[in-house]
Amino acid sequence: MRRRARMRLMPEPMKRSDAEQDKLEAAIADLFEHRIRFNEVLGLQVLSLVPPMMRLDMRPELVGHFLHGRLHGGVISTTLDSLGGLALMVAIGEKHATETADQVMLRFAKMGTIDLRVDFLRPGIGRHFVASAEVSRLGGRVASTQMKLVNDEGAMIATGAGVYVIS
Repeated sequence: MRRRARMRLMPEPMKRSDAEQDKLEAAIADLFEHRIRFNEVLGLQVLSLVPPMMRLDMRPELVGHFLHGRLHGGVISTTLDSLGGLALMVAIGEKHATETADQVMLRFAKMGTIDLRVDFLRPGIGRHFVASAEVSRLGGRVASTQMKLVNDEGAMIATGAGVYVIS
């Protein structure tokens, strides 16, 4: 005679509170806008965490081609790389939704870029630029993202693909 296996339903883990989520989101934005000093020098501003978006205003200090006033390619690359990291931080926060903001922020200490590919599609001309990203893979140790940068008129300036160590 076969015995029926009893199913035990495990209670769903508690997700972080709205207040704790707000704390995490503020900490991530502060990290990218102020604590990563190079981002602050560039003037990167977090527009949104979901979806991950950043804004960069054009300034004379960011010009790479003095005759045409084009945005420097290194600024474009840095913006896309930073946004890829931001997208991953948001995804890691969602993956570990039961952890406090402080616990999630500690996870970012070992993050770093492994590989970055940038395709420059048009000259970086515009009053401001908006970068957006999505996570294409979030593994246990390595993650990858796809990013894009558009100018204030919506023209695609560059796309990027990043691979990051996350543990």
